Amino acid sequence: MELYLIRHPKTAAPDGVCYGQSEWPLAEDPEAVAARLTPLLPEHFHLYSSPSERAAELARALGRPSYDDRLLEIDFGEWEGVPFATIDPELIARWAANPFGFQPPGGESAAEMAIRALEWWQETRERRLDVDAIVVVAHAGPLKAIAGHLLGLPRERWLALDFACSHATRIDVAPWGATLKWFNR
Repeated sequence: MELYLIRHPKTAAPDGVCYGQSEWPLAEDPEAVAARLTPLLPEHFHLYSSPSERAAELARALGRPSYDDRLLEIDFGEWEGVPFATIDPELIARWAANPFGFQPPGGESAAEMAIRALEWWQETRERRLDVDAIVVVAHAGPLKAIAGHLLGLPRERWLALDFACSHATRIDVAPWGATLKWFNR
């Protein structure tokens, strides 16, 4: 099975602002991004998307997506929409020391986000064993979790997978494992 992981287009969020599940308008035209990505994708595929508008707009430009909340970005809780420079430095230090286990006030940890993203993948893979291609339009966090897991990377290395906005990554998934075919095209 070919798995295509696509990060949503760049948003108009100001630099240095923390956002996960909060909505920001797109800074890129999703139709133009879809036109650039379409030649990279197979003719037929099952399309899934985060319900967040920044992902859903691109997904709709690519086809008829099925939406799943488990593909949403991490929930930063009270940090959503707040400049990083104004967040308590002690909390930022705790997050840096434990990026998977730390939970922002009122939000979720990266581990919790990864669990839901991987639950989505397992369920989808089990339901779609007969398909040749799946395309996912989502966010950096869930894409890192899915790709890192499939490629057998230790959890602490998942953050090194730098999914660029408006780019696609292809991973071929077989019963014996997964192969990274290309990244950020």
